[in-house]
Amino acid sequence: MTRTLYALCGADSARPFSPHTWKTVLSLAHKGLEHETKPVGFTQIPVIENAATKIVPLLRDDDQLVGDSFEIALYLERAYPDRPSLFGGEGGKAMARFIESWSLMTLHTSLVRIILMDIHDSLAPVDQAYFRTSRETRFGMSLEAVAETGADELKTFAARLEPLRTMLKKQPFIGGETPLFADYIVFGPLQWARIVSSKTIVQAGDPVKDWFERCLDLYDGVGRSVTAA
Repeated sequence: MTRTLYALCGADSARPFSPHTWKTVLSLAHKGLEHETKPVGFTQIPVIENAATKIVPLLRDDDQLVGDSFEIALYLERAYPDRPSLFGGEGGKAMARFIESWSLMTLHTSLVRIILMDIHDSLAPVDQAYFRTSRETRFGMSLEAVAETGADELKTFAARLEPLRTMLKKQPFIGGETPLFADYIVFGPLQWARIVSSKTIVQAGDPVKDWFERCLDLYDGVGRSVTAA
């Protein structure tokens, strides 16, 4: 069986950085499923798999094509029920939906301002042009103007993690004693920042930092297969 994961990367094709791709990388490792990674830049996405997607990650599992990290997790759960569960039951799926919404609305929106120029600077020139145009349209201002707000975001980012921090004082993972897909959802954006930016996002000694390090060590350290910026 051929299993291929299309993963977003910058100028260095060995450094996939998308937070959503990393959710899928850990999901595949959780299930014990080997895969080949095919790195793609922003401007390459529209042509992969005969224009099958506008976003990555995209997983080809033999003759199946599945996009969106959450949909991929659901697919893996259905297709490989004999492998370790990503959700631990229907309640875990519902919990993961909430965690996904919290992560997108709270973590991603803050981190993108903190690391925006780092992302831009990591891209190949053709992708830098696309990134600038698309993000300036999205934000309604220049990348530089958005990035100026990043310093204030970084100062307040730790407070956004308080619900997670409080929980992690009682258990090692969001999933409890062992990780679930909900852990990978939150790991993704912090891994995104780790790979593209040298900024310190979470301080040493923080329970969230300790949890993140545990996640990096999972599955023979697959999270460390790409070094920090």
